[in-house]
Amino acid sequence: MNKSVQFRDLGLLDYQLAWDEQERLFAEVVATKLANRNQPAALKQPTPNYLLFCQHPPVYTMGKSGKLEHLLFDQSGLDALGASFYRIHRGGDITFHGPGQLVGYPIFDLENFFTDIHRYMRLLEEAVIRTCADLGLDAGRIPGLTGVWLGYREGDANPRKICAMGVRASRWVTMHGFALNVNTDLRYFDHIVPCGIADKAVTSMARELGMAPDFSVVARRMQHHLGELFEAKFSNREAVSSL
Repeated sequence: MNKSVQFRDLGLLDYQLAWDEQERLFAEVVATKLANRNQPAALKQPTPNYLLFCQHPPVYTMGKSGKLEHLLFDQSGLDALGASFYRIHRGGDITFHGPGQLVGYPIFDLENFFTDIHRYMRLLEEAVIRTCADLGLDAGRIPGLTGVWLGYREGDANPRKICAMGVRASRWVTMHGFALNVNTDLRYFDHIVPCGIADKAVTSMARELGMAPDFSVVARRMQHHLGELFEAKFSNREAVSSL
């Protein structure tokens, strides 16, 4: 079991380029796993794990279970906003990515950690919950809804999502991941039904705190909590950029 994770900060990167890089790394991990099948134990190569952090120019992405009617305008509306749109093969519905949002893409071979997708999702959520707590925000889960929320307790009048999640896994290798609203322009969410949930709001750390937190601090705390929860050791650590 290889719990070493190669961390890379991709900065502000076009969504297609980031997706291509995910696919490249995903294919590398899967190819290593397949090659190991035909090797004696002494010759098997450890499968690598990667964690990519980035921000994207404005883009809407829709998962394989998404409904097109949850995008509330057409191509001309996208053009007017300067945003792009992609249908992708993660789980979940539609969401927005943009500057000021910490997007994380773990490409993990879960056989290096545990073979449980439900546990994997809960640990991603837990890392976000702990990161929010570091900034003084009380975040948590709403039963039956993936992601991380404020106002999440039963009876709270205004539940609002601060982090969306959607993943794909094949042969126990993951890709896609989470999108934590740090200082995101929330007006972009007005043009979609976020995650297909019409009766709940979207928020950001900046809105909740009344000020924009240091993006690099949020990113470092998120990386720390992911490492702690997955008992991972990061290598090739690079400075996290901020906008």
